[in-house]
Amino acid sequence: MARRTLLAGAAGVTAAAASVTLAGCSVPVPPPAARSADPAPGRPIAAGGRALLLQVAAHPDDDLYFMNPDTQRLLDAGVPVVTVYVTAGEHNGKNGVAGMPPAKPDKAAYSAARHQGLRQAYAEALGLDRFTPWKRRTVGLAAGRHAEADTLEHAGRRVELVFLNLPMHTPHRSMAVPALWEDRALELTTHLSAGSPVTRSDTYDHDRLVEVLAGLFATYRPTVVHTLDPDPDIQHGSLASAQRDSEQPGYSDHGDHTAVACFAWAALLRWVADATAGGGPVPAFTTTAFRGYYNRHWPKNLPPRVLAEKAAHLVPYGGDPAWDCGDPSGCGDYGQGGNRPLSNRKGWVRATHHRWPGARPVLAAERDGRLTAYGVLGLRVARWRETAPASGVWGEPEDLGGGPLVPALGSATTADGRLLLFGVRIAALTGRGGPDRREVMLLEQRSPGGPFDAWRGLGNPERGDDRGRRIGAPVAVAAPDGRVRLFVRNADKGVSARIRSAEGRWGPWRTLPEAGDDIQDGLTALVDGAGRTHLLAAGRTAVRHWVDGALAAPLPLSGDPVAAVPGPGPRDVAVYYRAPAEGRLRVTPGSGAAPAFEGYGGLAAAPGPVLLGLDPRGRVQLRHGDRLSVRTRGVTAVGDPVLHPGGTAGGALAVGMGADARPWLWRP
Repeated sequence: MARRTLLAGAAGVTAAAASVTLAGCSVPVPPPAARSADPAPGRPIAAGGRALLLQVAAHPDDDLYFMNPDTQRLLDAGVPVVTVYVTAGEHNGKNGVAGMPPAKPDKAAYSAARHQGLRQAYAEALGLDRFTPWKRRTVGLAAGRHAEADTLEHAGRRVELVFLNLPMHTPHRSMAVPALWEDRALELTTHLSAGSPVTRSDTYDHDRLVEVLAGLFATYRPTVVHTLDPDPDIQHGSLASAQRDSEQPGYSDHGDHTAVACFAWAALLRWVADATAGGGPVPAFTTTAFRGYYNRHWPKNLPPRVLAEKAAHLVPYGGDPAWDCGDPSGCGDYGQGGNRPLSNRKGWVRATHHRWPGARPVLAAERDGRLTAYGVLGLRVARWRETAPASGVWGEPEDLGGGPLVPALGSATTADGRLLLFGVRIAALTGRGGPDRREVMLLEQRSPGGPFDAWRGLGNPERGDDRGRRIGAPVAVAAPDGRVRLFVRNADKGVSARIRSAEGRWGPWRTLPEAGDDIQDGLTALVDGAGRTHLLAAGRTAVRHWVDGALAAPLPLSGDPVAAVPGPGPRDVAVYYRAPAEGRLRVTPGSGAAPAFEGYGGLAAAPGPVLLGLDPRGRVQLRHGDRLSVRTRGVTAVGDPVLHPGGTAGGALAVGMGADARPWLWRP
């Protein structure tokens, strides 16, 4: 559908309307505070600049607990890191240590001590002494607001910490920032952290915080954005009792984490809308959202070597009252010092989970032998084509629209060779009591290798905005009978499916038989030699397995999503996985010995076996038979790469997204 058609339809609808529906594509009409660029394709895309990571955290330490080791890998590769901390982290003002006399409440000092802990942690992350002085200054923000920005550089690497200092609590609001997300009239006054160069307070309402964050995105122009989880899991029964440990009632995360993530995503939508207004280019960036307190409820997925490195970054952050750091307010967040992150029963540090896991990008082969990559760039789908078969060089991105989309795409290829792309669209993100809606979207190729039809909405397996926000990343597979099966994790932590007939008609959403166990996001689907469809999902107590929609016997427990390939027999499947807190690769019994493939994170596999994943240092590695290759050159990978088992030159290859918001291709 042409953009002029889409815009003409939308222009006649008042801003009070929730959405318009054109040719089966749901197009929201958001209020100004939540506006985003139109989803029609064909916009120019900004030329990628130097790689830069911008993170938006709720509290000092959210990045260390929930975004590492991803952050550290980018920093080690020389990517500049900017982290924006929305709250002052002042809590009750008590910087206490277990076993010592209770600390007196001092919110300004406790906030300052946590900021000092961050400076200590990032100084060591840069390879410097933890007490290295930083450049501290006041910077102007959008809407006339101000913030403290602390900068440290070393050996060509750079870290900048930006403190907005909104309160965590007020006399009338036990959770200030979540109330700001929901309340149209509320205003919050910033805290003054002790010793900060910022000497006057500012006020923020809902719109001003979105405006300030969007202004920071526009100023720094990141190529990678990290946020917390805007749509945490619903918790029921005994799990809901975890709210006594700072989880918001009924959900598996801190209320500040959720609200700040929503503000961050609303600001991303506004940044794209403002940048593209009047025909401007789409900003070139990729996104990753990280689970928060979710980590305590699921099997831990970091092996000892990776965990030790992650936990080590929290030692200088936690600090010690005996340290002489030169800051009279304190030398860190003492409750997180020493071995406490590892001994804490909550276990947050022992896992790192992405909100929308999955390989990036989607890979397809053209008829002339070139490869084509599809990924989410600037919250929209972009397409890159190889300049020539086996060249390994990508052309400029083409905008296919569809935004705003979460970062993970699903795909399937029909029997006649047409590509189907699936995404989850943020159909509304308004806060202030307005709609907050997600929708599964389809982009279908009109002919093999040809143009695409207009984006089409496939709805949501859940009813109501609150449950609909909890769906996971779409996964699809095409069967030999011509049907395409689409799967998503649902709000009850089970699986919902929708089937496309060989004639192209979609059936209703249905729920697969319950496994008697909650599952994690990151589904794996494949077809065996007998034409049966297998779906696998890492659960709380086992890997759950469905065959043609029927529940099969559970498989051994995995800490992460699994990889699977058809086995030697027509009805066999080999499943590759890593047990919780273990780096060694395992394979399901009866599938032979697992190759040596030490690492962590997502896995991809093809018959052979050919295996793709990350090594313990976060580098992409590929094993083909007896040969293990490690990617040591080129731009740093972001997210999980995708495996192409044959390749245009006859060998296996990997394609992934880089920290510069461009795809890379690696053929060992």
